[in-house]
Amino acid sequence: MTFSMMLFLSGTLGVLAQSDLTNTIRKMDSLYFKAYNECDMDTQADFYHEDIEFYHDSGGLVTDKQALLKSIEENICGKVSRELLEGSIEVSAIPGFGAVAIGKHSFINHMEGDSKSEPSKFVVVWKDTPEGWKIYRVISLH
Repeated sequence: MTFSMMLFLSGTLGVLAQSDLTNTIRKMDSLYFKAYNECDMDTQADFYHEDIEFYHDSGGLVTDKQALLKSIEENICGKVSRELLEGSIEVSAIPGFGAVAIGKHSFINHMEGDSKSEPSKFVVVWKDTPEGWKIYRVISLH
């Protein structure tokens, strides 16, 4: 095998691995927000890492998993749902750790006649753990 063929195969494998990672993280995002929109608190709890850090541009920093879940249950359940801006998620690998996803989403406020917010940015750091992918860090910008 020639050196150029090895470089080509190496690059191709990297693209395939990136594609698999992107598909995996997009699927995890979809599963998490299905639970979020349906107020499935047990599933949401399973997604969050014990050492979660959630940075919200208006709500501040939350580092307590149970407090975060309680806040979602009290303030989100049955009141707000999330829609991903289709095609907006970009995923980058963090070798030896996991991945980071950056994208845009909107929220629908069901308490205000299903009013929809303008799309806002989010950043989620996913940690690949023996128990599966976990949400480790979140930056939510509105």
